Amino acid sequence: MSIATKHGDKGKTGLIGGDRVSKADLRVEAYGTIDELTSLMGFARSICEDAEVRELTKAIQRELFVVSGAVANPLSDEATPNTYVTPAMVEALTAHVERIEATEGILSDWSLPGEHAAAAAYDVARTVCRRAERAVVRLSEEGSAVGEHVTPYLNRLSDLLWLMGRLLELRAGVSTRLRDDDHEGPRWSRAW
Repeated sequence: MSIATKHGDKGKTGLIGGDRVSKADLRVEAYGTIDELTSLMGFARSICEDAEVRELTKAIQRELFVVSGAVANPLSDEATPNTYVTPAMVEALTAHVERIEATEGILSDWSLPGEHAAAAAYDVARTVCRRAERAVVRLSEEGSAVGEHVTPYLNRLSDLLWLMGRLLELRAGVSTRLRDDDHEGPRWSRAW
């Protein structure tokens, strides 16, 4: 059996459950962006030298297949037996956020990405995570079924990705503060 099934040659793809939709469908855009996020996290992990961050990243990448399945299934919501994303998954991300936020010296202002390669890769992953979140919100707002924990999961994950970048910079002794003596201005929340 070949990966080239040719079923998508006319611009249609199959959803979980068998429905065929346009490859430009918002549901396809949403789970496709989650796929992009998973790949970007893989790139970030591949250049990351911090074992703890690498292992956490790999675990989240595995979970993102579940998140993607929740978005790819038009019958997915928490009222069905096909619960994909659970409150426990969101709580686990929240616990990682809180643990890293408690690290002494974590940046409390805007960060200027690019001083540390792996941290910058996590920043790119964060922006793609936010795009995935926006696509899921649009899908939900148009009335399509999306599990109620998908958006909180992606929201928390984007916070965690930002913090992972800052943690890598801190451990490497790299400063990426946006504001310095030559660039005064208001401080911003790290959660923006």
